[in-house]
Amino acid sequence: MRKFGLIGYPLGHSFSKKFFTEKFSKEQIKGCSYENFPLKNIIQITGLLRDNDLEGLNVTIPYKSSVIKFLDRIDPEAEKVGAVNVIKIKRTNGKTVLTGFNSDITGIMATLSSVLSPEIKNALVLGTGGSSKAVCHVLTKINVHCTLISRERKSGCLTYSDINSEIMENNRLIINTTPLGMYPDTGSKPDLNYDLLGSSHILFDLVYNPEITSFLKMGKERGCTILSGIKMLHSQAERSWEIWNSSKF
Repeated sequence: MRKFGLIGYPLGHSFSKKFFTEKFSKEQIKGCSYENFPLKNIIQITGLLRDNDLEGLNVTIPYKSSVIKFLDRIDPEAEKVGAVNVIKIKRTNGKTVLTGFNSDITGIMATLSSVLSPEIKNALVLGTGGSSKAVCHVLTKINVHCTLISRERKSGCLTYSDINSEIMENNRLIINTTPLGMYPDTGSKPDLNYDLLGSSHILFDLVYNPEITSFLKMGKERGCTILSGIKMLHSQAERSWEIWNSSKF
């Protein structure tokens, strides 16, 4: 049995197991399973890797950056981002080699491609974790300047209290990379002044459970274009499957 799975903590919000289980059934992919592995500490990955049937892992909050120290190799783009959400596991002659990739990059680009235009030159990126790094990497590649927003004052970031009407006017794309609004805490949302939003704004939430978060609801009520994390989830999951099964990776 070929085994795949997801590591992170907690994992009650995750759709990955459902996605891959349905994929295996729908596409008649035999001899494969996908499980959730909630790890309270990233060091527990070492025990998980003793299972010789395990061929690949997805990585979610809060381990996208801390997992890197356990890898033998890292894809150059993932290394540049500083975050990994796909691990390919190869076993040869008793040696296990872990290679890290970032499929969030694929998912973010796939989601944004339908709404980006030359008028979008600046973006606010809410959060500073692993997903935020992938978002900023994509935005930089397509020549959109990103400003990081953090709850705490730190170098290179603005705080939510710094965001005024001028900043909102100059940043028509706003991307939430935090877990705020994720199931089961569906009532939470980033601490923005939502009354400064208008029909020219685009709100993208990487959270996909629920599909329409409180953050997106507030934007929709004010005429914003909204993008849920569902398309990103599907795109990055398919990229993961490609990485695990292609000899070119």
